Amino acid sequence: MTNHDEDEPQGGLDVQLAAELVAKAKAEGVSLVGPDGLLAGITKTVLQAALEAEMTEHLGYERGEHPAAPTGNHRNGSSAKTVSTEVGPVQIQ
Repeated sequence: MTNHDEDEPQGGLDVQLAAELVAKAKAEGVSLVGPDGLLAGITKTVLQAALEAEMTEHLGYERGEHPAAPTGNHRNGSSAKTVSTEVGPVQIQ
């Protein structure tokens, strides 16, 4: 059996990262849940990154770059959207 410090996060990098985020939110007075909470913020960040990656994959070029050949399909801006999630509504760009 291994002796672990009770304050030290257990598990891999993902568990350690989550523990650091929770500790930082707690120190800054950010709630874990709610519209301005940590879970909503993480959900927003992950959704926006996933949608950006999906557009890059679909179009074949990164944001700010120009396509190698005209395809008629291009990035033409964005607008705010609200996504219903298990942690509540999350507004994304």
